[in-house]
Amino acid sequence: MKTVFLLSPAYCGGRRASILLNPKSQALTTREMRAGRLSLGDAFAFMSGLYFRGKLAYAQRFGDVLVITPTRGLQDPDLPFSLALLREFAVGDVSLDNPEYRSALEKDVIALASRIGATARVVLLGSVASGKYVDVLLPILGERLRYPIAFVGRGDMS
Repeated sequence: MKTVFLLSPAYCGGRRASILLNPKSQALTTREMRAGRLSLGDAFAFMSGLYFRGKLAYAQRFGDVLVITPTRGLQDPDLPFSLALLREFAVGDVSLDNPEYRSALEKDVIALASRIGATARVVLLGSVASGKYVDVLLPILGERLRYPIAFVGRGDMS
C-alpha cells in the first residue's frame, strides 16, 4: 500500500527566517540559499528546528513526501528554496479564509487523490487541532486521510 506524507509548513516569519533574510548573515543555511543549494525541506527544517526535521526524516524513510506551503499548495521537499520564496511564504497566511492558500492546496490534493488511487494512505504530519489542513484534506481524501492520534488537540505541536 502506497503511503504519502503531507507535512505542515514551517513558520516563515520568525527569528530563524530573519537569519535567512539578513544579507549579512554568514549562517551555513543562508550561504546555501544564496548559492541556490538550499531545498524547501532543509529551509523548513532550519526555520522549525527539530520538529520539522523529525517529520521530514520519518516521512522520507517510510513513504513519499509533500510539503504543504502557504501559497503554492503541495510541494516536493527538494524544491529549490530562494529568498523570493521565503518572502512569498512569510506573507502567505495558512488559513481557510485565505483563498490563495486554500485554492492552491485544494487543487494539488485533488490531483494527488487522482494519482494515488483508492488504496493509498495519506498521512498528515501536522496539527489537527484546527481545520486549516483537515478541512481541506478530508473532503477530498476521505478514508485515505490518516494522522497520528498523538496529534489530536495539539495545535502548537508541543
